[in-house]
Amino acid sequence: MNDPEEMRAMVLVSAGKRLQRVAMPVPVPGPTQILIEVHACGVCRTDLHVVDGELPHPKLPLIPGHEVVGKVHRLGEKAVGFKLGDRVGVPWLGSTDRSCRYCLEGRENLCDGAVFTGYTTDGGYAAYCLADCRYCYALPGAFGDLEAAPLLCAGLVGYRSYRMAGRNAERLGFYGFGAAAHLLAQVAVHEGRKVYAFTRRGDSDAQRFALSLGAVWAGPSDEMPPEKLDAAILFAPVGELVPAALRAVVKGGTVVCGGIHMSDIPSFPYQILWEERSVRSVANLTRQDGREFLEIAAKVPVRAEITVFTLEQANEALEGVRTGRLNGAAVLEIHA
Repeated sequence: MNDPEEMRAMVLVSAGKRLQRVAMPVPVPGPTQILIEVHACGVCRTDLHVVDGELPHPKLPLIPGHEVVGKVHRLGEKAVGFKLGDRVGVPWLGSTDRSCRYCLEGRENLCDGAVFTGYTTDGGYAAYCLADCRYCYALPGAFGDLEAAPLLCAGLVGYRSYRMAGRNAERLGFYGFGAAAHLLAQVAVHEGRKVYAFTRRGDSDAQRFALSLGAVWAGPSDEMPPEKLDAAILFAPVGELVPAALRAVVKGGTVVCGGIHMSDIPSFPYQILWEERSVRSVANLTRQDGREFLEIAAKVPVRAEITVFTLEQANEALEGVRTGRLNGAAVLEIHA
């Protein structure tokens, strides 16, 4: 197997700046790491938060990207679970310290020593990337490389948000119908739930898209649904939607904030929180979330709507996510 010395990468040099195309050395795997030849990398809204400087203290310079699909090119001396040539997926959660109270309690998503792919360590906007083998996934054969990429964050973290909404939530609202919502809507419909899709006012394309995936209603996020919701998930990073969602849910209903970053939540009257409504946030994901979601995604089967870009078009892909003009997910197709 050839061992190239140099690779293409799109690099963030300074927060708020466009990514730069750079030729850089191919990294060498540490003991528990694998070197992955990247075939595809999803473009996530979290990447946008990193690039725009809304998430603090990224590694700089940084290769973004945490929805990575590729094949194992090299193995560290203690890497297990994969062999050369295996297809592998790399998620946002890159590694944890495995010893803090959160890890020991099965809440590794809250680990204070966690490493995050494409944020505190280099990610997949490159021809090759490193990953800790213990935090990677073998991917179901039901999905091609490009279709599998969005499952690794939009799907995984979206699934954690979905489960936090409660297993008994029959009427479920999604605020922001993009990469995550279009995947989880398919799971919800498969499980017999009624999906209500909330979009930007006037975004008829997104509303039609939601209805085509089985939503029973689609409309602007500043309107009330035709019936009260049991739970709502906010995938749009817009704090002012929290009071709107609280008004839309029944007594005892849950509002889940599914993003890693959100604009400030405005003050709201206690009356809309009263009657045992709750607001929850989602932080990262656990490996168990990933195993569960990939299994159910293959059974549904979940189909990702994607718009494909080349590696060198990463800035254009990020802009598409920023403007919300893409239905579904953006994915970079990468050839070493």
